[in-house]
Amino acid sequence: MARILITGSTDGLGLANARTLLAAGHEVILHARSPERASDLGALAQRSAGIVTGDLSSITETRDLAEQVNTIGRMDAVIHNAGVYLSSTRIATVDGHSRTLAVNVLAPYLLTALIERPDRLVYVTSGMHLGASGDLDDIDWTSRRWNASAAYSESKLHVAALAAAVARHWTDVRSNSVDPGWVPTKMGGPGAPDDLELGHLTQVWLAAGDDPAANVTGAYWHHQRQQSPAPEVTDVAFQDRLIGTLTKLTGTSLF
Repeated sequence: MARILITGSTDGLGLANARTLLAAGHEVILHARSPERASDLGALAQRSAGIVTGDLSSITETRDLAEQVNTIGRMDAVIHNAGVYLSSTRIATVDGHSRTLAVNVLAPYLLTALIERPDRLVYVTSGMHLGASGDLDDIDWTSRRWNASAAYSESKLHVAALAAAVARHWTDVRSNSVDPGWVPTKMGGPGAPDDLELGHLTQVWLAAGDDPAANVTGAYWHHQRQQSPAPEVTDVAFQDRLIGTLTKLTGTSLF
């Protein structure tokens, strides 16, 4: 059985992942933004192999979260599920970053760099990344007029490219990104048209499955099928520029 960390596992897709993996007998490390949010996990907490807490919009708390995980021990897989959706304005974090960038991109980047290297990494992206700009000059939205949809789409382009860059550099790790679809979670809303079960099963399959079809790295998935991501995702030059930008913003090197 595998030991798996799931970020953002108090609701939505992360919670669905946790329930499915626990039912299959895996050791699951749950993550909550705060101790108060952790208390919402109820009986699920008792079945888990541990709970780590930290607000992923804060670089300091994200670093502390990585330390908590490493104290528990090496993970077999990490599902980078936590994310924020559309913000009507540019919400600045305690570090001055856009919250969309901080939670959706900087946090998974930092956790990837700081958590002891697992065998498998799964990053949750979105089909909206296909319409994102590949311009990296203002990824923190300090110069441009805020556009919630564009900021979210760009963050998901960046996390998909991060997954591909990790796959290229860490050949001993299976690193993939997943578009779960527009599913009826708190983030997606009750009117979302996609199936919630299909929305989370690909993450579980990639993190803990033994299907030979999932024994790949550097792929972009939707409902257990490989799809073609935006060209920037597999563009080595774009990946390198992105990693350089994230290194500067966080003060932490990944490769």
